[in-house]
This record gives sequence, structure tokens and C-alpha cells, in this order.
Amino acid sequence: MTLGSRGKEAGRAAVTMDTVPAGAAAATLGEHHWRVAAIALLSVRIVQGFIYWGGGSRRFIYDPQKLDPDAHSWMASKFQSAMPGALLGTDHLIAFLLHHFWLLYPALILFSAAELIAGTALVAGLMTRLAALASIGFAIVMMLMFGWQGGTCIDEWTMAACNLAMGATLVLAGSGAYSLDNVLLKRNPGLVDRAWFRWLAGSLPLPLTDTAFRNLGLAVLAAVLAFNIGTYSYYRGSVVTPYHSGRVSPTQHHFALGNGALLPDGGVRFHIYLDGGTPDTPAHIMKAELTGDDGQALETWNTETLTRLSADSIRNDFAYNKFQAGPYGIVAAMGAMATITLPPQPNAPLPAGGTTTLRLTDVDGDSFSLKLTAGGANR
Repeated sequence: MTLGSRGKEAGRAAVTMDTVPAGAAAATLGEHHWRVAAIALLSVRIVQGFIYWGGGSRRFIYDPQKLDPDAHSWMASKFQSAMPGALLGTDHLIAFLLHHFWLLYPALILFSAAELIAGTALVAGLMTRLAALASIGFAIVMMLMFGWQGGTCIDEWTMAACNLAMGATLVLAGSGAYSLDNVLLKRNPGLVDRAWFRWLAGSLPLPLTDTAFRNLGLAVLAAVLAFNIGTYSYYRGSVVTPYHSGRVSPTQHHFALGNGALLPDGGVRFHIYLDGGTPDTPAHIMKAELTGDDGQALETWNTETLTRLSADSIRNDFAYNKFQAGPYGIVAAMGAMATITLPPQPNAPLPAGGTTTLRLTDVDGDSFSLKLTAGGANR
């Protein structure tokens, strides 16, 4: 008997299996197997729901500072930390939202509410396939934005990959046991004939033949494998290419430099972007040095000088993660972008011509260089 041919009798059997005699249950062997599978997937459904319920409830109930723009844990900072490795243009989407608070704030509220609602629906087994489909969307968005992060392993990738697989499984399997979908069907048996109920809820098998269901299941498997393995290979290799750490390092940060200019008074202006390392710890620039063609130092800004930089010397691109003068030079959080102006040093010789090089050294001793021309941009 195919899944699509069971009809009303199969649907009613699914919701009365606990109350009918054993002999009658044996007569609906296909539905019995479906219910056994649903019971086996209970832990998947409830844990998947709890994950997203937890994400929403933390922000609304247990840690509302995450949704408070004036709090240190405001979620915008987390979003900005994802920009350096975000895929498929989501970095531009994040930047746009960060520049437009009137869109950013409702977007975070709506996303958190959607997580809370979808998680609650999965735990309760209410419109299970629709809620599972929403969880797939969350997993894909999280993968594209945060999948690259993780200090010693790709923690965010692992969570998104597992959530995608669990969501896909629940879309196919539904919630044929211990669910509010079953309660709705028992109270209104006519829902058996409603296509929308079969596709969005979870009490009944999908209205497909065995062959069609198998093909759908294999297509879903192929999509999940392609997305998860493809992103893993991009972030870390180790599939058909050697392992690489990508943008993440638990010990080293990376700065991208550009738009540099040597000012007429001997000062230096440049743009800087913290685009690699770990979001868990800030980065520190301990020294800046300007050298000429011959490699000789023309100007040096040591840790003490950088620590005393005035606030108007650093113009941040975003209002959340920033570059700023700290107790040990210039400090920055992941995803921070800024234009920094270093003041001229007293009695420093100005280059007569040619090119000059700005070299920044961070707390780990790593250097980042930018070639300048007098009064011009980087080369």
C-alpha cells in the first residue's frame, strides 16, 4: 500500500493507534511503522525545538540585554563579528542593517520571535513540518553568517549543519506521535483530506506515493550533504583539499589595510578592518612605523603614543564593534572598521619623494604593511 493511498482510514488509524485492539493495529502495519518512526524521532524533534526556543527565550526572558541597544551584550555586536567570513553577500546585508538602526532593531526582534515561535511549535508538535521548515531557514542563515567561526574547531558550522539535518528529517517525517497535530486531527478527522494539513502539520505521511516520497527524501539528502560538506570544504578544506584555518585563528588576528595617505604635515591616514582571528578576544596594535624606500624609520608611534590617541583620530565605520585607544595601544573587536589618523611625530624627517610604507605590529608580533605615496592613496 502506498503512502498516498491510505486515505481517511490511514489517517484515523494514525490518531487512534493507542486505543484500538492489537489485532486492528496489525491491520494497519504501514501506519504502525510510521508511528514507531515518529516515536524514535521524538528526541530529535524536541531537542531541535528546544534549541530555537532557547535562542528566542534568552533574548526575551533570561537575558533581555541582548535586545537592548545600550547594553554591552547587544546583538548587533555579534552580527558585526560575523561580517568578515559571511558568505553569499550576507556580509553586505549585515553592514546595511548595522548602518540603518530602524531596520536592524525590528529585524533582530522578528528573528528572535520567529526562533521562539518555531521552537515552541516543534516541542509541542504543532504545524510540525512548517516549524521544521522554518528551522531549516534559520540553520542556512546561521551557516552563511556564522559558519566560519570557532576558535579551535568550527563550532558554528557544526551547530548549523546538525540543525539543518534535523530540520530536513522532521519536514519529511512530521510528528506522528505525542503532538498537538494529532490532537487537532482527532478532534477534526476531516483534516485527513486537507492537503495543507498533510504538508504543514505532522500527524500524517506526506500525500505522496512510495516512489515520490523516496525521490523527495533522496533529493533532500543530496541538498543537505551538498550544503553542509560544501561549506565545510570552503571554511576548512579537509574534503578534497588540505586543511586550512580560513579566517579563524585562536591566537592570531588579521588586519586588512587600505586607502592610505601620507599627509603634508607628516601624519598618516589609513583605513583598517579586523577581518580575521577569533571574535572571543580583542586585537591590539602595539606599534606603527613609517619607513622610506631604504627601509629606514621615518616616524614611529609606540604603544604609549597609540594609547594616547584622541577620540577624533579614530573614525569608526560602525557604532558597535570599534577600534579605539586602549591601555595597550589600539584595541579592536572582530569586524571593526575605521579610518585612523596618526599625528605627525615631533622633529620627524619628511620623505623627499618616492614611496613610504606604514607597518603596524600587533601584540603577537605580526606585522601588516601598506605602501603609501605622499598625499595619495595606497598602492
